Amino acid sequence: MTVDDTGSGADGDGRVDPEPDPDSADSGEDPLALRLEGLILGAERRYTPFQAARSAGVSMELASRFWRAMGFADIGQAKALTEADVLALRRLAGLVEAGLLSEAMAVQVARSTGQTTARLAEWQIDSFLEGLTEPPEPGMTRTEVTYPIVELLLPELQEFLVYVWRRQLAASAGRVVQAGDDEEMVDRRLAVGFADLVGFTRLTRRMEEEELGELVEAFETTAADLVAARGGRLIKTLGDEVLYAADDAGTAAEIALLLVETMANDETMPELRVGIAFGTVTTRMGDVFGTTVNLASRLTSIAPRDAVLVDSALAEELVRTRDAPESEAVAAEEAAAAEKEGEVPPAYRFALQPMWQRPVRGLGVVEPWLLTRRGEDGKS
Repeated sequence: MTVDDTGSGADGDGRVDPEPDPDSADSGEDPLALRLEGLILGAERRYTPFQAARSAGVSMELASRFWRAMGFADIGQAKALTEADVLALRRLAGLVEAGLLSEAMAVQVARSTGQTTARLAEWQIDSFLEGLTEPPEPGMTRTEVTYPIVELLLPELQEFLVYVWRRQLAASAGRVVQAGDDEEMVDRRLAVGFADLVGFTRLTRRMEEEELGELVEAFETTAADLVAARGGRLIKTLGDEVLYAADDAGTAAEIALLLVETMANDETMPELRVGIAFGTVTTRMGDVFGTTVNLASRLTSIAPRDAVLVDSALAEELVRTRDAPESEAVAAEEAAAAEKEGEVPPAYRFALQPMWQRPVRGLGVVEPWLLTRRGEDGKS
C-alpha cells in the first residue's frame, strides 16, 4: 500500500482509537467482503497507513517501500490496516535494525513473499474456493455459504501452508549448504530445461476458453508432478511452457524424456519439444537467469516435435557421468570388449546424436545434440 506523509489521529505513542472508522461504513464496500476480511485477518481495521507506520516505529518512506513490495494497492489515508499490518512492519524493520537483513534484502523478502502468496491466494479463490461455495440447496446464495466454509478451512490451510513452506525451506537450505563455495550459492552450475507445447497459439484460436484452461492446467500439473518426482525443481510455468532446473545433467535429461513420453501417450495433449542447457546460472527470488537459461530457451524453439535437444555442455556432462556413451561406435566397442572378457557391458541410460551446428540469435553458433533413451538392448 503506497502511503504519504499526511494523516493524523494518533496519540502520543502512535496508537489510535480502535473505534470503527465512519468512512468504512460509507465506502460502499460489500458487508460480506468486510466480514470475510475480518475473519481472514483476525483483526479489525484500526489504522491509516500513516498511523500504522508510526505505531510500528517505521519511517513513512520505508513503510511505503515495504507495502509496495508486498504488492498492495494505494489506499491513500483510508483506515484499512490492522494490528497484523503494524506487527509485520515492526518485524521487517526489526530484522534491519538487528543487522540480520539489509534494507534492500528486507524489501526483497517482502516482494518475493508478496508475489508468491498473491498467486497462491488467487488460485485458491478462483479454483478451490469457488467450487466449494456452490450453494448446496436451491434457494441458498453463495453469500450464505462462503463465510462458514472459509471459517472452517482457514486454520487448516494456514497450517498446511506453514508446513509446505518449512519443507521447501529445508530443501533449499540443504542445497545451499552443499554448494562448494560462497559463489556457488548465487551463481551455480545447473541443468536448465524448457518444455514447450507445439502449436499452442493455433489451439487458442479454435478451442473454447474453458477447454484451453483445462488443457493448460493438465499440462502444468503433469509437468510439475514429473519434475518433482524425479528430483528437479519447477521454476515457473508460462501457460504453454514450463521451466525447470536440476542439479545434475542426468536428472534433467530423464525429466525431459519423461515429459515427452507422457505427453505423447495423452491423445488430448499437443506435441511437446524440450531444450536443455548446462552451465552457470544466476538465481534470484526463486527464478534463474543467464546465458545458460537463454540457450535452453533457444534450443527449445528449434527442437523437433516430441524430441529433446541439449547443448554440448550437457552432452559432455552426460558422457562424463557415464549416463551416455561418446558415440554408438564407442558403445559397441565397449560392449564387444566386455563380452570378450566375460564382463557386463556398460549400461548407458541415454544416447546422443550430434545435429548440424547452427547460428542462434544472440548466442553465436551452437551445436545441439538430440537426446534419446537407450533401450534394454543397450541401443537407442
